[in-house]
Amino acid sequence: MLIADLQHQILQWQGFKQIEKKDYGVGLGELEKAFPGHVFPVGTLHEFMSESNEEEAASSGFISGLLSFLMQKGGVGLWISSSSQLFAPSIKSFGVDPDRIIFVQMEKQKDILWALEEGLKCEGIRAVIAEVQDINFVQSRRLQLAVEKSKVTGFVLRLKPRFLGATTCAARWHIRPLPSHMRGDMPGVGFPEWEVELLKVRNGSPSRWQVGWRQDQLQAKRLTLSSNPIYHAKRKVG
Repeated sequence: MLIADLQHQILQWQGFKQIEKKDYGVGLGELEKAFPGHVFPVGTLHEFMSESNEEEAASSGFISGLLSFLMQKGGVGLWISSSSQLFAPSIKSFGVDPDRIIFVQMEKQKDILWALEEGLKCEGIRAVIAEVQDINFVQSRRLQLAVEKSKVTGFVLRLKPRFLGATTCAARWHIRPLPSHMRGDMPGVGFPEWEVELLKVRNGSPSRWQVGWRQDQLQAKRLTLSSNPIYHAKRKVG
């Protein structure tokens, strides 16, 4: 009991916030076991790495699924983008009403970082998503200090990052698109499907899953973990 209490205190000091299972359920099954206490971390930062527009779209879809659970008890979300590629009504298919998301478009990365930090300071917001190519440790630390006070969950979408390094993010993800899941022989577009890899997680277990959006929730099946040379090592690109 003493060891468990000490572990919990250390996680709190590191800015790792958890939710109670009795209050929320993400519906991720095996995926949640990768985190301390087998609970998906909220009130902290998540980092998503993408090497293509397709991977960024897959990350956006997966995050939309997470938003459906984060916003179950009301509140609004903030989505900050540098482009107009995001089709707002599409998130309705993940159980999130578009009118509960504030969409902001900015061109300069420094402006997006500023808006991200300000959004994370607002206790009335459930989650903030921002498309930021690069973020350093000092910048991520400022964001972490913000969420420690507000308990807002932050998602940083990094498309084609020029460099990797240490950040204060509780988890680093890589999402790849998979062929959609078709129901029987019905033609058309099926349910979204992704290969979800948790590259790094504070005090948890990195792993890889096949995740799909079905029956209004995210469902995960564990896959054999394989090393990703792109993101499992610090590097500089270009």
